[in-house]
Amino acid sequence: MQQSTVVNVVVADDDADIRDLVELKLSQSGYAVRSCSNGVDALAEIRRDPPALAVLDVMMPGLSGIDVLREIRADDALGGVRVVLLTARSRDTDVDMGFSTGADDYLIKPFSPRELVHRIAGLIARPR
Repeated sequence: MQQSTVVNVVVADDDADIRDLVELKLSQSGYAVRSCSNGVDALAEIRRDPPALAVLDVMMPGLSGIDVLREIRADDALGGVRVVLLTARSRDTDVDMGFSTGADDYLIKPFSPRELVHRIAGLIARPR
C-alpha cells in the first residue's frame, strides 16, 4: 500500500479575507497550509520548515512578496520551494519583475480560486 504524501504550502497575504479564501481552497484540495499575514513571518516560516510551494502577495508590510522571493532564490537550502505570486499588480513590468526574480507563476487579483488550485497542482506535479 502506497502512502500519500501531504504537500505543505505557505500562504502569505496581508488581506485576511484573501488569505482565508486561499487557505480554505487549498486545504479542501488536500494541501497542508500554513498562513502568514506579512512577508517577515512568511520568510521565517519558509526557512523554519521549507514547504513545497509558497503563495505570496506582492504588496505586504515588512517584506514584500518580491523581497521574500529574492531571499528564497538566494538560499540554496530553499531551492526546491516553488513560488506563486498573487497580486493586484497587473502591469507587464510587474509581471516581468515577478518572473525575472524567480517566480514559478504569477496570478493577478481578482483571481479564480479554482484556477489557483489548478496552477498549484500543475507546479507540484512538475519535477523541479
